[in-house]
Amino acid sequence: MSFVTQTTDRRLPFPPLRTRVRDRLRDRSPGLGVGLLGGAVAAGLGLGVFAVLVMVLWISSPYPDSGPDGALHIAAALWLLAHGAGLVRVDSLAGAPAPVGVTPLLLLALPVWLLHRAARDATEGPEEEGAAQDAPPLPARTAWLGVVTGYLTVGGGVALYASGGGLRPDWASTAVCVPLLTMAAAGAGVWTAYGRPHGPLSPGVLCLLPRSVRRRVLDPGVRHRVLAAGRTAGAGVAVFVGGGALLVAVSLVGHGGAARASFLQLTEAWSGRIAVLLLCLALMPNAALWGAAYALGPGFALGAGHVAGPLAADPAPRLPPFPLLSAVPDVGPGTPLHWAVAGLPVAAGLTTAWFTARAASSGEGDGKTPWSGGRTAANVCLAAALGAGALAVLAALAGGPLGSGGLAHVGPVWWQTGAAALAWTAVVAVPTALGLRAWRLRNRPKHTGTGTSTGPRTGTGTRTGTSGSTLTLTAQAAPDATRKARESAADDAYEADDPYELEAVYDFLPADPPAPEHSPWYDTVSREARWAALKDAASTPPPDPEGTQR
Repeated sequence: MSFVTQTTDRRLPFPPLRTRVRDRLRDRSPGLGVGLLGGAVAAGLGLGVFAVLVMVLWISSPYPDSGPDGALHIAAALWLLAHGAGLVRVDSLAGAPAPVGVTPLLLLALPVWLLHRAARDATEGPEEEGAAQDAPPLPARTAWLGVVTGYLTVGGGVALYASGGGLRPDWASTAVCVPLLTMAAAGAGVWTAYGRPHGPLSPGVLCLLPRSVRRRVLDPGVRHRVLAAGRTAGAGVAVFVGGGALLVAVSLVGHGGAARASFLQLTEAWSGRIAVLLLCLALMPNAALWGAAYALGPGFALGAGHVAGPLAADPAPRLPPFPLLSAVPDVGPGTPLHWAVAGLPVAAGLTTAWFTARAASSGEGDGKTPWSGGRTAANVCLAAALGAGALAVLAALAGGPLGSGGLAHVGPVWWQTGAAALAWTAVVAVPTALGLRAWRLRNRPKHTGTGTSTGPRTGTGTRTGTSGSTLTLTAQAAPDATRKARESAADDAYEADDPYELEAVYDFLPADPPAPEHSPWYDTVSREARWAALKDAASTPPPDPEGTQR
């Protein structure tokens, strides 16, 4: 009986496999369920906004001949277009299907914001009464996968429904653009929920990188410099987009009569005019990028073989009456007024140089040690490359086809815009950043390490370690105190895991040895005691070997 009791009371070292699988599913299913629901709700909210807007315009239109089903099909097509997917118009005037690939960039903000919010909320977990406020977030992979799956499930149904309308989705672009946008926006939301960490990559990703690249990634100074280049590139892109919007506004004011006539010519009903006004607002970011491409030099295309740039504007085919198209420059060679738009890329280059020089003079990411000239120039080139890449991607989204034949491509050419942005920014920013760096460092003493030292080294050094404690040594300190201070500073440097700290471990030590009259080693009493110990050791006979005295 005791044997049976001991057998039944014996606890297994690990729970059974069925119990572990059940616990794992129970722990992960809430996060996955919340993510699925959040993604589906985000897709439904975005689709609902487009549906309400289109239905209101359809109800107020004096010609509602398409019926509510046609209005809902248009709403579904606009929802896909807002994700960057292309559409195909099957009932064009020419009879052949006409592609529509210009994405209104303002509409892109709605799905991105909804996805970001859904992923962030799914990662942070549901807010329940009595739940801990500092509860850890859900696993990032589970929340992200749930949001992406729920959103794409609804998106697939929307694409199937839109395929039966007059504006049908282009399946190739839909299968690429919608998942990419969903995964990127959801990933940004999860990253925000975790506090936007800037740490190194996971070990699984680092193992795939070459050893030299891996060493660069693990270096904290390199990460800080890359982040500084990213912020600088963002500032340069903001200047390009803002300056392009200003150019469009100035051109619209100069062509105010033509813009007003085209606006009144499109429709006479107030509902139609509201629709045209909303479309112009949605296309304003596109027009700003067109203006930036115009200022950079390549310009933008108004059909096959028709380019409008600051040097010359080719005669374009007959454009449809639309207010934003009224801001297109007049046909003919450029004038000094058109050439003045070159001030926009110069301003973007100066902005890039100013941000880089500020980071270089403050030593951002290098322990407050100012960057060298070569490192400053390299960071300017990196920021210029990142900004040019971002501008090229935006230019590709801002243009596209509006039909077949002459309207096969309307807007800037992405690779020309990116190349021009890179050339302008690098040429202007590199010498300017080097000059600003030298000017900001003109009155600053030279730094020989990560420590802080002022004045000549006369036997007193000050060292501030990573732990925040300041270690001050004077020439009157004893040798054992010096040794202990050196070991403490080395421990601090190794705990910080900073290569620049290791180089400056001994910067705080006095340059000259302590004076003999102030050191205990050279003290008279200590010296006499040492001599007495040596005499005693010399006068004491050595011990006899074993077996010599018997």
